Formats: sequence, C-alpha cells, structure tokens
Amino acid sequence: MRLYLSSFRVGDHPERLLSLLNTDRPVAVIANAMDDAPEDIRLAGVEREHTDLRALGLRTEEVDLRNYFASHDGLAAEFSRFEVAWLRGGNVFMLRYALARSGADQLLTDLLVRDELVYAGYSAGPCILAPSLRGLELCDHAEAVREVHGAPPIWDGLGVLDCAIVPHYESPGHPETEALGKVAELYRSTGVPHRALHDGEVIVIDGPLTEII
Repeated sequence: MRLYLSSFRVGDHPERLLSLLNTDRPVAVIANAMDDAPEDIRLAGVEREHTDLRALGLRTEEVDLRNYFASHDGLAAEFSRFEVAWLRGGNVFMLRYALARSGADQLLTDLLVRDELVYAGYSAGPCILAPSLRGLELCDHAEAVREVHGAPPIWDGLGVLDCAIVPHYESPGHPETEALGKVAELYRSTGVPHRALHDGEVIVIDGPLTEII
C-alpha cells in the first residue's frame, strides 16, 4: 500500500510522492470535494492541481466521479490508466458522497490493497481514509450533500487508516485552522485516535513503512 497524505497541497516533500511511483502513467485528479462550489471556482481549483502536479513532471487528467453516478460501468477501466489518484481538498462530505455514489470508494480501496495505485492528496483527501468522519462537521458543511444531491451525508470513512487525520492544524494563515483545532480537541477529549498535521507536513506510507515528515 502506497499513500502520500499531505495537509495542504503537495506539501514540503513532493520528492517523496515521486519516489512512490513505479510507472509513468498519469495522475487522476479527483476534485469532487469541490462539487458544492460555484463552477468557476471549482474549475479554477482543478486547474491549480494540474499546475502544481505538472510542475513535478507529472501528467494529469481530471476524473470527475459525477460522470459515474448513473452507472459505474467503465470506472475500473478508467482507473487502470493511472498511477496515482490525487484527491484534493474541499468538503469531505461531498467527496465521500461522490466516492460512494460512483463506486470509487470500494474500487480505490481494492486497488490500494493490491498495491496497483498510489493514493495521494491533501485535506479532505486524507480525511476520507479514517474509520469515521464524525467531528469534521465542525469544519465542513455536512448538509451540503443534501443541498446539492438531495441525499443525506455519509458518516463512515473508507477505513483505510485506523485513525482520523486533522489537516491544517496550528497552521497560521489557513482559513480552516481554527475550526480544525476544535476538531483535534474533540478527538482528544473523546479518545478518538488521530494525527494532526501542520501545513507542509506529509504522511508517507510505503508498504510497512509509515513516516510523518
């Protein structure tokens, strides 16, 4: 299993992301955490991911999971073209819904277990891997899922990690750092295992090796 989990954008150690790659297949940019944003803001966010990742010498394409809401057919073949799934930040509950509705949640989990794909990204991307998303409503608007898709939010995470991730922790200048400080405090007071990351920090998992750098 190979994961590159950043607090914010590519973080301070993009060379470690590159070290996880085995092929020159492109990166799938998944931006569905921004599906509740105005379209022009969403498009600008996607373009920023392309710019940042291409600056590392990577080829990128967006995979919009909304295209697979009506039918999951073709999604497995689509993901087989990529070396990395890069899940950017935004609303974690919007991302969770898109993963479930498209079938990408089970597909990505299976690909990780078989070590056929690198899972990478920041903010909502790592948060989604926890056993539960409870507590993150202190930062992200859970009811946005109902407002946009007419469905209730999903509170279960993917369960790839055995702890929650708290990004942007004590990161002056990030607009969500105060809210996520409250999330971390909630986890501490209720005994929820978690790892808080300052912006710039990254969790790298490469098989049996786990590092926070």
